[in-house]
Amino acid sequence: GTAKNHAVYLGFLYTEASRFPFTGSKGARWTSDPCYSFYGVDGSDCSFLIYLSEAEWFCPPLAWRNQSSHPTTNLSLLLERVGSGKESLSFMRRRMRRLAAQWAAAARRLDERLRGQYREQKRILVHVGFLTEESGDVFSPKVLKGGPLGEMVQWADILTTLHVLGHNLKISLSVKELQGSLGVPPGRGSCPLTGPLPFDLIYTDYHGLQQMKQHMGLSFRQCHIRVIDTFGTEPAYNNEEYSTLHGYRTNWGYWNLNCKQYMTMFPHTPDNSFMGFVTEELNQTERFKIKRDKVNNMAVVYGKEASMWKGEEKLLTILHRYMDIHGTVYYEAQRPPEVPAFVRNHGLLPQQELQQLLRKAKLFLGFGFPYEGPAPLEAIANGCVFLQPKFSPPHSSLNHEFFRGKPTSREVSSQHPYTEQYIGKPHVITVDFNNSQEFETAVQDILKEKVEPFIPYEYTCEGMLERVNAYIQHQVRSALRLFLSPEASSCVKTCRDSGLICEPAYFPFINNMEAFNGLNAQCESLDAEKNHVFPAVHVDRRECFQQKEPLLFSCAGISAKHQRLCPCRDYLHGQVALCRDCL
Repeated sequence: GTAKNHAVYLGFLYTEASRFPFTGSKGARWTSDPCYSFYGVDGSDCSFLIYLSEAEWFCPPLAWRNQSSHPTTNLSLLLERVGSGKESLSFMRRRMRRLAAQWAAAARRLDERLRGQYREQKRILVHVGFLTEESGDVFSPKVLKGGPLGEMVQWADILTTLHVLGHNLKISLSVKELQGSLGVPPGRGSCPLTGPLPFDLIYTDYHGLQQMKQHMGLSFRQCHIRVIDTFGTEPAYNNEEYSTLHGYRTNWGYWNLNCKQYMTMFPHTPDNSFMGFVTEELNQTERFKIKRDKVNNMAVVYGKEASMWKGEEKLLTILHRYMDIHGTVYYEAQRPPEVPAFVRNHGLLPQQELQQLLRKAKLFLGFGFPYEGPAPLEAIANGCVFLQPKFSPPHSSLNHEFFRGKPTSREVSSQHPYTEQYIGKPHVITVDFNNSQEFETAVQDILKEKVEPFIPYEYTCEGMLERVNAYIQHQVRSALRLFLSPEASSCVKTCRDSGLICEPAYFPFINNMEAFNGLNAQCESLDAEKNHVFPAVHVDRRECFQQKEPLLFSCAGISAKHQRLCPCRDYLHGQVALCRDCL
């Protein structure tokens, strides 16, 4: 039993007293260096055991030290930890308060579904690098001037998710706080600087990752880290040696992480983990009011900055034949000249007032930028149809300045590919805005359509709690399905065409001759090389190639010369990040 195990440990300690300076005569030598008390050693047998198992890893983990996490619906402690003093933090606090009841209801529902499952409480550090003064904090001054809020929406929801799930949370918003949180122990250095971190997980971003590398030195252990990465990082850009040799090196990427450690705003590629955010939900009363108050000929334009409206007067003129157009463009004194006179501009609106505007409108119109933000989901949740431009050719790092330097070769087919692929008609209409007739026909069709408010489950509070809980508690995987892709096709597309999703965790299990034989690949030779499309078969020479570098396993990679071996799995409807047996 547990008591017997503790007795064995204690006996072992006393026979090995000479090894540990804090044991010995009456256990008094633990005072020889203040770093021992820093780690909680107080002269008691229990504190010795805890130190040796958790600070030095010399003894096995102590089962009785594991704590179960319990959902908490009181956000007061979280709001206190987030603090204030910057407009960005005030924005995040307002969002947390506004959605508090929604989070509480979701936590209760999830707890009822997972009742009986043990959930370990983790010690988690959240270091929001892009909001630190050391990174320039370019976002905070723009909050009240129409600047991008998507990152702050996501970070507010990540913090709330981790808090509501009941984990032991520490928040860092400066390099000084980061150093204090990581806690370099005082004293002469008897305690190991490269020992375990005081956290099980660290959530940060690329700015924070650089700061941690700089200030942690040898204590920097990458396996603890989860990187919030809006647009994602593909394996070809992540492996430093490969990216440098093959022209994929950018200012981001090259960290040699497991690509699942990058956590994205939308499910771009299964190579990364989908973190997401939440969309404000409606109660029955609000849904009734929307149905009652919808104005069929009212449109709202997606674009808080005047520059987004430049060159769009022709489309707006067509739309104005059918609808009254409203804008929310920021301005200080004079109305922006880019906004036509027939548009009613409300200026920059607080979130609640913007919600009220969307609940009246029938149409939410995007001009192509910004890419992949939260606003279209908010509009769809309030019963709007999102009309957006199709990109032909698709935008990518090869042909568009915005994506240049980002660690991904992903091709973006529209302003918001997630809404196009995962939601679609009648809530989302994607057309060629260069074709005036096609645009006008889309507007006419929208006027005839009756559309209910809609939120994908994975963007609800319950969906995000469920998904992040599964990540933290180590989800189980369902059975592998193996496919050979067509040439010039990624495993993302190959799996999707079969109603499945690519699962990079399976690549090590298919990187062998048995997998090639199972697909009747008819290999005339088998070699191992570093290439982000391997394992694969050369389409002309019937040469088969294994992957030599595990960090290059990639769902996203495409080659016109190869057919790829693709590991696929099923997924939960409305929760693409999780397999059917993951809960």
